[in-house]
Amino acid sequence: MLHTSDSLAAELQRFRGGPSADDAPPVLSLLVVDVSGDAAAYERRLRSVLSAAVRLGGTADFEHESLPVDGVPDWFVAVSSGNEERAPQFARAGRDGYVEHTGGGRPWELRDWLHRFDPDEDARGWEWWDATRIGPSRVHIWVDSWGEPFFGCGDLLWAAHAAGAVHVEGPAVHRSAVWSAERNATR
Repeated sequence: MLHTSDSLAAELQRFRGGPSADDAPPVLSLLVVDVSGDAAAYERRLRSVLSAAVRLGGTADFEHESLPVDGVPDWFVAVSSGNEERAPQFARAGRDGYVEHTGGGRPWELRDWLHRFDPDEDARGWEWWDATRIGPSRVHIWVDSWGEPFFGCGDLLWAAHAAGAVHVEGPAVHRSAVWSAERNATR
């Protein structure tokens, strides 16, 4: 699925103001994330890095050799650029968790990760929908995968882990009514 300027704008709006239940697709995909520490702080970190990448997707010229990363959080730039010693502990632990989760897969390099948000590429098989906090150390990440149970989400898993996930399960497809009920119960 190619992302368009309209879909990127809608995705950014969901980061800013939250999604509307009326606009929800029939199904959403869920990742269940356990975190060490405060779930609200984790959610803020995750939103900050993903919203920066989506914004970049709508403004950057991906044909240039280098991409502007001034809007990407410093901690994410450090952990994705081989500068782990400059990354905070949550990001370093998340990096190790990602490697374990993927069975020894390599962490994403910043440039490769950012290129997943190029609207002319069809590699990103999801759009941000919402995140809900489920207790003090669990966050549910909801994305629109256009009903697909299997979709390219390695980039999302990298962001989830790098933001401080201890454990990630999913994705699993659920009716959007599950998200809506959960959102109403946690807000």
